[in-house]
Amino acid sequence: MQSTHTLRHREIPLDDSWDVIVAGGGPAGCTAAAAAAREGARTLLVEATGALGGMGTGGLVPAWCPFSDGEQIIYRGLAEKVFAECRAGMKHVGADALDWVPIDPERLKRVYDALVADAGATVRFNTMLAAVEAEGGEVSAAVLCNKAGLTAASAKVYVDCTGDGDLAVWAGGDFEKGDADGAMQPVTHCFILSNVDEAAFLSRPKSRPSDPACPTRKMADDPNYPLVKDAHFCHNLVGPATMGFNTGHLWDVDNTDPAGLSRALMDGRKLADQLRAGLAEYDPAVFGDAFLAATGALMGVRETRRIVGDYVLTLDDYLSRRSFPDEICRNSYYLDVHFTPAEAAAYARGEMDLAARSVHYGPGESHGIPYRCLTPKGLANVLVAGRSISTDRRVQGSTRVMPVCLAMGEAAGLAAALASAGDADVHAVDTDALRARLRAHGAYLP
Repeated sequence: MQSTHTLRHREIPLDDSWDVIVAGGGPAGCTAAAAAAREGARTLLVEATGALGGMGTGGLVPAWCPFSDGEQIIYRGLAEKVFAECRAGMKHVGADALDWVPIDPERLKRVYDALVADAGATVRFNTMLAAVEAEGGEVSAAVLCNKAGLTAASAKVYVDCTGDGDLAVWAGGDFEKGDADGAMQPVTHCFILSNVDEAAFLSRPKSRPSDPACPTRKMADDPNYPLVKDAHFCHNLVGPATMGFNTGHLWDVDNTDPAGLSRALMDGRKLADQLRAGLAEYDPAVFGDAFLAATGALMGVRETRRIVGDYVLTLDDYLSRRSFPDEICRNSYYLDVHFTPAEAAAYARGEMDLAARSVHYGPGESHGIPYRCLTPKGLANVLVAGRSISTDRRVQGSTRVMPVCLAMGEAAGLAAALASAGDADVHAVDTDALRARLRAHGAYLP
């Protein structure tokens, strides 16, 4: 049985000057803070690391998931602005490229800095959400931890962009987690290799995990690389002779378990080193002299908690390409739920029907995400944006990626500003007015 410690009663400094507080500076948090501040709300963005951008920067995810529905860009507004400004600094990427576009993580950090600062939001780096003060479904303060010690900040409305739904859950919100047994998708520790033979890489077709000659498939059967368990192999040229990798899986990792996550980060660094060595062995023309330049400061976490909102987006909604009167963005990404170990083995044996598992839309198809997926049941002044919004598990495999997180973040920030100007009840926001304001800022809401 775990022992407990009772905190000594004491007072801590409180900053109650905010209209909106956004917890988490990933894609959703950045657009939420920028959108709220743009509307004139006094906005504080709290980020646990030293840079904005989450998985696209600290996590070293090497490419954007598609920004188009196969015909046109559908993640617009602030999402399109971030994407276009990041792409513009990459000379090897076409100016009209929309799908699986590489990411320069250092440039993207500066893009997010400018987005938030230019909108007038205040950022606190290296600051973690430590606790939430709430009663009767209403949050009164966020307890923060940084080099100033413990402090508190209060606002009229709070936007949870932590990815894990920390703020909403600590305030008393309901959630679901993983599958029926609590198992979650594997994580990936992304990394960067430099000194890659760019000419050799570009002279031939890109390796796919389904290709028997794929180097990670060979590594998975090689006892010299014990952490390489399957053929997962995504990689992009992110700069001159520099390649980013979203490659390899680690299972049974829960981002809300600090001990387990710490072990996984150590294993992830070992895995990155094994992958570099294996690539040099099995694909020496491209990777023979490659150098492991960086591993992500953040683990690539695909799922943990899903907050239960006023509406739960379902698989049937996805398959029906459903529209909603209160939808705040559109989404066209496929159902991307990564394999369990048993499924990975079945896939390697050719026994997995990917078409049935990973449903893809046709050109021009998308579905709506209703505002009600961003409003946690039972919490009056809290919104959620990012991978922890209210969906079922299969749909979360689609709504978890960065383009849609950018779009829903903008909607959440704008809604927070509207609510803070009134009675702070996020459930009472006029969604017609919200959608009109989003359209005015360029959102795609057909």
